[in-house]
Amino acid sequence: MSFWREKQSRHFCYSLILLALLWHGWSWLFGIVQTQTAQEMLLSRDSAVAGALLKQGVPPEVIASAMAAPQDDGQGKNLLRQLGYTEQTAFYDLPALSGFTAATFQWVFLGAFVFMILLLALGWFFLIRRERLYRQALKVIGGFGEGDFTAHLPRSAEGTLSQLFAAVENLASALQAKGETEHKTRDFLKNTISDISHQLKTPLAALTVYNEIILAEPDNPALITEFSRKTTAALQRMEQLIQALLKITRLDAGSITFAKTPQRIAEMAAQAIGELRVRAAREGKSIIISGELEEELNCDGQWTREAVGNIVKNALDHTTSGGHIRISWERSPAMVRISIADDGKGIAPEDIHHIFKRFYRSRHSQNIPGVGLGLALAQAIIEGQGGMLSVQSAPNAGATFTLSFLTEL
Repeated sequence: MSFWREKQSRHFCYSLILLALLWHGWSWLFGIVQTQTAQEMLLSRDSAVAGALLKQGVPPEVIASAMAAPQDDGQGKNLLRQLGYTEQTAFYDLPALSGFTAATFQWVFLGAFVFMILLLALGWFFLIRRERLYRQALKVIGGFGEGDFTAHLPRSAEGTLSQLFAAVENLASALQAKGETEHKTRDFLKNTISDISHQLKTPLAALTVYNEIILAEPDNPALITEFSRKTTAALQRMEQLIQALLKITRLDAGSITFAKTPQRIAEMAAQAIGELRVRAAREGKSIIISGELEEELNCDGQWTREAVGNIVKNALDHTTSGGHIRISWERSPAMVRISIADDGKGIAPEDIHHIFKRFYRSRHSQNIPGVGLGLALAQAIIEGQGGMLSVQSAPNAGATFTLSFLTEL
């Protein structure tokens, strides 16, 4: 009986109950009045009969005995039949009964009419209020269809209608969230395309120039070799950009399912920096791994290696010759932390809150190669596995990136 929780339905039921009680009271009162009227009619009729008999000289004791008779022995009924008074006699042919019957029908019809009017008025009032409520709801729902979610459906109780309105509002909230997500997606796509265009513009322009130089100097092997090497570097940069974009787009779309398995952190870190050791040696930098060799982390090994490699690559970009990059880890009762620290020039305070944004390039890093996607991709990988990537740094004091994973019980 959830309809009882609705205010309008509850008031309507209360009104019906009140109307039924009024009808019952009126019927009881009508019965009393009619009983008194019938009593007066019988007394009047008996008085008239008694008076007529007295005029005929019938002794009073005989009349009294006749009035007190409990029942007719048949003679009275036969006499009345001879006079034309039978069960088939119409009530309006009986002077004593015609007035009583007319009054009875009059009051019955009047009472039924009054209560019918009250019932119709009550039902009409209830329907008018429901119609007003439905029109209000239609107006709000129409606004939902046009993208206006500022108005709310009336909900003042917990009845079925209120539950329906609540379900509609939940649906509207879902549509609003979906619309906002689509709007953000369109903005992200627009900004991403703009960033990609901007990032590809430089290497494409360089490739065009290099190609023109090579075509203009076909007989100069040294120049062709030099600009072929520059062309290769530009193509590699474009390839890195495209690969990073593909990976981060797949992560955003949720099309990647991380396959978590126990991974030895030492082996995973060594594999992540395998190709970077050559670069570090060439640039006079060192990568140091330290930590418990048997320590394990439940994660997707391939993607976590990708994240660690990107962070180490970023550290190499911002560390001068002779610098060190240290990879260490520790386990607490609640968390496993992997730290990647360098002793480079650090991160400026105005940049530290933006370094995980895509394509973000600090004004202090304009001469450092890169497209600004490595840290963003690392963060997406770590957070996609339920972890957290944070950074601590100060100018000229290096930077420490921490990969934090909750311990699984």
